[in-house]
Amino acid sequence: MKTQFYILTIILALFSIQASAQDMEKGFGFLENGEFEKAEAFFEIILKDFPENKTARLCYSRAVGLSGDPAQALELFNDLLKDYPEDVEVKLNYAEALLWNKEYEKAKPYYQDLVSKYPENFGAVLGYANTLSNLKEYQLALEAVNRALEISPENTNALVSRKYIRLGYANHYLLQRRYQSAIGLLDENLLDFPGDQETLLAKANIYLNKKDGTAAKEVYELMAISLNDSIQAFNGMALAAHVEGKEQQALGYAELAYNLISETEDSLRILETKERYVQALTWNGKYRQAEKLLLQMENEYGPEVRILALKASLGMYTGDFQYSVEQYRKILEIDSTSFDGNLGIANAYFARGEAGMAKMAADRTLIFYENQQDAEQFLKKLEKQYAPFLQQNISYTIDNGDNEAIAMATGLRFPVSSNLEISGAYRYRETKNATNGLEATSNQFDLGIMYRLSPVLRLKAVGGLVNANSVTNNYSNLVGEVSAAIKPFIRNDLEIGYRRALQDFNAELLISQITENHLFLNNNYSTSYGLGWYVQYMYTKQSDENTRNLLFTSVYYNFLKKPLLKVGLNYQYIGFDLQRPELYFSPEKFQVTEIFTDFLNNDPNADFNYNFTAAAGYQFIEDDSKQFTYRLKGRVGYQIGQRFLFSIYGNHSNIASATAAGFTFTEIGINLRWQITKTPVFKF
Repeated sequence: MKTQFYILTIILALFSIQASAQDMEKGFGFLENGEFEKAEAFFEIILKDFPENKTARLCYSRAVGLSGDPAQALELFNDLLKDYPEDVEVKLNYAEALLWNKEYEKAKPYYQDLVSKYPENFGAVLGYANTLSNLKEYQLALEAVNRALEISPENTNALVSRKYIRLGYANHYLLQRRYQSAIGLLDENLLDFPGDQETLLAKANIYLNKKDGTAAKEVYELMAISLNDSIQAFNGMALAAHVEGKEQQALGYAELAYNLISETEDSLRILETKERYVQALTWNGKYRQAEKLLLQMENEYGPEVRILALKASLGMYTGDFQYSVEQYRKILEIDSTSFDGNLGIANAYFARGEAGMAKMAADRTLIFYENQQDAEQFLKKLEKQYAPFLQQNISYTIDNGDNEAIAMATGLRFPVSSNLEISGAYRYRETKNATNGLEATSNQFDLGIMYRLSPVLRLKAVGGLVNANSVTNNYSNLVGEVSAAIKPFIRNDLEIGYRRALQDFNAELLISQITENHLFLNNNYSTSYGLGWYVQYMYTKQSDENTRNLLFTSVYYNFLKKPLLKVGLNYQYIGFDLQRPELYFSPEKFQVTEIFTDFLNNDPNADFNYNFTAAAGYQFIEDDSKQFTYRLKGRVGYQIGQRFLFSIYGNHSNIASATAAGFTFTEIGINLRWQITKTPVFKF
């Protein structure tokens, strides 16, 4: 009877195990379908009945790790490893759990041991490849994943791993500016996965970093397959056009994307598209439309980082730099590692003249984003701004009064801190008149200091000595300037000061020893939509008892930003108390009205730069009839290396006020600028 009972017990146990094995198929299905929480609950029940079942323990541990608790999973696999120290499957799962817990340094030698013992084990070789990839040892990772594909050709998991290894490797090359190597890896990815969106995005990003907007747009066009992909592609094409400086084209692409978001339910794509549309409106100076959409977004999304970044960017474009600083600070309170927050506030501080704060923010950006190109370029710009430089100018001037002059000027600017700058200059001028034979020379030495008291106030003082020599006399005189530059309002620059100078345009004036004492005011106000107004007033008291009032005002509009195209209307008034036409141009009343245009390349990264000005109008001398006037001005420069700039320039004008003598004149010259040191001589 007992024998029959034992046999029955064994049969029931075997039947129970068989039934349990069949039931676990359901749990396997949960794992394969990514339903990890269901799998965890399922295998937990199995383990209550069969706590030592190795398969159930493995599956339960995997479910725990994949459902969000990798630390607990690692403990469970560690327990399994103690029970089955030589089991390959347990070892592989334990190694994978190390990856889940980001313990890559620990996983590397463990996988190395597995691969050395089981060189043909696909899981071990692929896990080793993924470990190396996470450690950014991409070349070794690529070799390992290729080995895995030799073991299991066309294996989907291995192909996907190789795709992400190449993406990581390409980004590594991008940070090293090895663009072609990065593109080559991504092209290999596209052979494995034609049209892969992640790879195409990475490729477009490389072209954006190269500032090759045309190539980037071609890549984005390949992405436009589905509705959401098309929206993303148009957003990318807008950015590519912006990189090329084609802002209207950028707005066109952004509008195409914006018009499509009503057809999608993808909330992230909708937010990204609204973000790009606000950016494109901002790039095109449509600030009111941008503000209106931003207000709607803020009501919809709240103080989201993207919204704050857009508000900060709008402040930068409209000249409200303090507002931008405040918005970037809010971003950093939410996320101290934010790229937009850190580099954005660096640019805002720089725009306000707070170089030390800008340097700290840029350095912090590079801590979080190593080798980031924009941050590195910003630091180069900052260092160039505050590095000492030497400048040499040589010019030749002639006029229709038979005067000619040769002038040379050497200037040194030497910042000793971000707020304090010392300057020095030497000027030599030699003039002669072919008609009366008069000749004179002057030598001037200047020493100056500039100190920034705050972001809105800068003080300047210059003192110098002029020595003039001619056949009839030899004398010296003091010259100098004291001024204050103030920013009373947003987009408003005001300068007031006193300047003492010597009239030295021609030999007669030098011999006459006429010094000028100027009280001056310069004010420029620019609107956020391109319109600007400049005013200059100068009251001059001369040593020959004459006085002069000068008023110059200009209303202008910026039609283009890159390159800058400015068109405007100028008006000038000059009045002298005493008329001394035998010596210099000194009418009781003189007026000029002209239209002008400026066209210049203002790209600081361009090797070739230029600036051209043309103006035409009428001048009115005393009560005489109007006279047609014109002036032409041009400069062309070339950046030789990182620290040397060579320029040539020329000026020609027939406006009576253009020279002290009232003659038509022409000037040509060359300018050399040498940055003495690569970086500032001080620490920020």
